[in-house]
Amino acid sequence: MEQPLEDTTTASVLDVHIEEAGYAEGKTTIRNIRLNVMPGELVGIIGPNGAGKSTTIKTMLGLLEYADYEVTIGGNGRYAYIPEQPVFYEYMTLWEHLDLAAAAYEMEEEVFTARAQDLLVRFGMEKVRDDLPGSFSKGMRQKMMLMLGFLASPDVYIVDEPFIGLDPRATKDFLKLLDDERNRGAGVLMSTHVLDTAERICDRIVLIHDGKCAAQGTLSEIRAAAGLPDASLLDCFDVLTS
Repeated sequence: MEQPLEDTTTASVLDVHIEEAGYAEGKTTIRNIRLNVMPGELVGIIGPNGAGKSTTIKTMLGLLEYADYEVTIGGNGRYAYIPEQPVFYEYMTLWEHLDLAAAAYEMEEEVFTARAQDLLVRFGMEKVRDDLPGSFSKGMRQKMMLMLGFLASPDVYIVDEPFIGLDPRATKDFLKLLDDERNRGAGVLMSTHVLDTAERICDRIVLIHDGKCAAQGTLSEIRAAAGLPDASLLDCFDVLTS
């Protein structure tokens, strides 16, 4: 259902309007959720467990049968989804996974090789490029998901809980890559439970509670909605979800 923008002057790289969505006919899980991402912007989705964060992302990706929604992606309509749980083929090596993704993105061989090699070095995975991911640790598998997502430099990144399983060095490398992509003009929509990091890196925040958008905006605007002008995002989260 995602469509490239017809008007290339439109500012946002991602527009989402979910009227309602659920996992069974007549049973709505989320409703009336609107959000957008501007070029170079990082928008964070936060909320309690079961609030509807994952359902929102699944709806955007077209994975729910019972959904009334619209998604518009700017630029060439290309996006990358980085899931919370790593997905891989047991009998394909790390390099073969990267090669398969490059073929799906129709990347030129020289561009793919240079980009893939750079990502291997950045994430310290060059020594296991020809190994099967079934032998990887949880953190290494998450690194592989990040590498696959960053491979083709899309217009929009949709990232679900990226920090789970990452060590501090990998987290730093991931955030540096995000900064590089944002400087290029890519937009990022990221779901996360790590509120102190979200407070530090997100330009805007979307708080989902009970299947609806409870608050949305910059940290200052979230603080205003919570009535806590100097509070942390965690304190605002507690007030807005109680």
